[in-house]
Amino acid sequence: MPIPERAVALFVSDLHLQASHPVTAAAFLRFLAERAAAARQLYLLGDLFEYWAGDDDILDPFHRTIIAALRAVSDAGVAVFWIAGNRDFLVGHDFADAAGLTLLQEPHVIDIAGQRIALVHGDAECTMDTNYMAFRAQVRQPAWQQQFLAMPLAQRKGIIAGMRAGSREAHTMKADAIMDVTPGAIDALHAATRADTIIHGHTHRPALHLDGAQRRFVLPDWELDAAPERGGWIAVDGAGAITRHALDGTTL
Repeated sequence: MPIPERAVALFVSDLHLQASHPVTAAAFLRFLAERAAAARQLYLLGDLFEYWAGDDDILDPFHRTIIAALRAVSDAGVAVFWIAGNRDFLVGHDFADAAGLTLLQEPHVIDIAGQRIALVHGDAECTMDTNYMAFRAQVRQPAWQQQFLAMPLAQRKGIIAGMRAGSREAHTMKADAIMDVTPGAIDALHAATRADTIIHGHTHRPALHLDGAQRRFVLPDWELDAAPERGGWIAVDGAGAITRHALDGTTL
């Protein structure tokens, strides 16, 4: 069943958009035009791009296409919000201004029809991956980011390409449980935000987890340029009902 046309909020993450994956990008552009433009709010919960080297890459033709589509949704009266992921944490105010969106810090808590919902990307809750947590702490420091962004764009892209290759190799050596969120981190997030519901991405393991009165929705990643195709989003309606949706809009 298609989602209600006037959903209060839609949530997506882990698009990993890149010019070499045109089918995935086209699907996201259709989602923005056909789904997001009819909602009141759109939340992008990280890793919209495969990587982001800095806001001086805004003029890249592929990036301009995505930015223009986001701006069209914003100009249609939809409030668009962004939480950084582990791939695009260098998105800054120039990008936000061009796309017409608001940058949020995580965790961010929203209230919709009595539902208190905490929003995060999800990587900060993968605390068993100690090597990644140390790397995350380093690259999220303002001093590190300032030094990195001072490098020429081409050099930054080269460094990121090396990091991505190293990350892919490291993932083959890690147990699945290490790359998932840890129960203790989720419990701490519930306690800190006083939210009964958490929505996040990052793990690429879409699901609804129930623990008593607490709920955790995990968003899917998007991949339509390889089999099996996957993707989807989460919607919250005016009554506060939260539903998961496949790429074609059907309710899961």
